[in-house]
Amino acid sequence: MSPVPRTQAYDGPPLFSYGFRPFFLGGSLFAGFAVLAWLPAYFGEISLPTAYPALDWHIHEMIYGYGAAAVAGFTLTAIPNWTGRLPLAGGRLIGLAALWLAGRLAMACSAWIGAIPAAAVDLAFLALLILFCARELGHGGQSHNRKVVAALAILWLGDLVFHVEAIARGYADAGVRLGLAALIALIMLIGGRIIPSFTRNWLARMNPGALPAPPDRWDMAAIVVAALALAGWVAAPNAGVVGWALIVAAIAQAARLARWRGWRAWRDRLVLVLHAAYLFIPLGFALTGLAALGLAPESAGLHAWAIGAIGGMTIAVMSRAALGHTGRALVASPAAQAVYALVFGAALARVYAALAPEHGFVALHVAAFAWIAAFLLFAVAYWRVFTGPKL
Repeated sequence: MSPVPRTQAYDGPPLFSYGFRPFFLGGSLFAGFAVLAWLPAYFGEISLPTAYPALDWHIHEMIYGYGAAAVAGFTLTAIPNWTGRLPLAGGRLIGLAALWLAGRLAMACSAWIGAIPAAAVDLAFLALLILFCARELGHGGQSHNRKVVAALAILWLGDLVFHVEAIARGYADAGVRLGLAALIALIMLIGGRIIPSFTRNWLARMNPGALPAPPDRWDMAAIVVAALALAGWVAAPNAGVVGWALIVAAIAQAARLARWRGWRAWRDRLVLVLHAAYLFIPLGFALTGLAALGLAPESAGLHAWAIGAIGGMTIAVMSRAALGHTGRALVASPAAQAVYALVFGAALARVYAALAPEHGFVALHVAAFAWIAAFLLFAVAYWRVFTGPKL
């Protein structure tokens, strides 16, 4: 995601000069503070003014709150590079960011304003983002990139299903799986482009030799297998055939990752973290497959995906894109490396909490505090990057 060579005539606050700035900064702050509020709410120590159970509110806000912000920051930054059109900035960007924030406030205060009005505000953000992305890709003749819009549409549909389920019967089920599946699909699509590309660029300069395999039919077959397994999981998460399909997808995604030769670029932490985050994709498939076969708890695979893959990949992309698009050197600072370690530590601790319930209380707290520390540290470390002028 290299910077687009065209800029808008914009002389306002740097924070609203490009899409990645408000959404990456706002998303990271929200990710930290939302879990900080959820943990005592989950254990009944405080009460949140939300119409949803504390666990459902937490799940929704991590997928459709933080996840949607990270996706918005990426798409609003990548699409101008794909199309050559001007990026969203100024008043329109402020309005879109305000709508995302309004959705978070509406969900948090849904017990006061009502679940249906809160759902309407929440759903409006992704709908507007989809319309903008579809328009820009349509003008840019980017038919091959419209898969991103399709994934966003699935994410919006998952959000809609979540609200319908929660309002109609008091808890969400398929809406959770559909949202996770959409985000995992986006990571497989976008990760399949940027991870081997960034790895190849670094190896060509610093460590000549074997390079990542280019995208080919095998790579596409691995995505198709994974997509079918995810579709089966959304529809019938406990079916035996779905369990085996998920395990096959895990093997295919692990082989795909191995073809990118990340171990050869371990010295570049900005590259290494992308491979480490993607490793949680096959791990999540394997654990979710075992859960479908009755051999593991479902939450183990869900959190391998949610924290390790989604949390790890978004923080990796946010840190790299923020540096590159503000004219800074592509080097992971000690603070950034600490953030990476904290996110992956949170993922491993949360998976362990699911697999070893006798240690669940402690492991859950370790995971939560590691996640909180990671995202708040990221916001502090990158504050001037997001709010300051481009160098």
